[in-house]
Amino acid sequence: MLESNVELVRKGYEAALHGDFGVISELLDPNVSWHGGEPDAPGACQDRGQALEFMRQARRRRGLGELIDVIGAGDKVVVILRPVSDGDPGELSANVTTFKDGKVVEMVHYPNVDDAKAAAGIVSG
Repeated sequence: MLESNVELVRKGYEAALHGDFGVISELLDPNVSWHGGEPDAPGACQDRGQALEFMRQARRRRGLGELIDVIGAGDKVVVILRPVSDGDPGELSANVTTFKDGKVVEMVHYPNVDDAKAAAGIVSG
């Protein structure tokens, strides 16, 4: 049985928490992009190697944050996170992760969860 995109995201997040970047590598398309809305902006990841290195550095520096929710919307999945903070709980943010043929082809970061849901076609109620 094929895993759903939501299950794949949860599996990838757990792997990242444990530093198992081999599992994450298998989930990412070789040409995956990861950005904050501008694919060509400085710091945007343009391939699997760049995305994995970004995750490794984030894990070493501050951790990956707390997974709050994962919401499926067809080929898109909204991943809601709370960043690691010193004391006060941080504001929630989200990534919209897009899948094609079981691989992550794009991740877009949104500082606002409602914006991420809207981008994935999820109507907040």
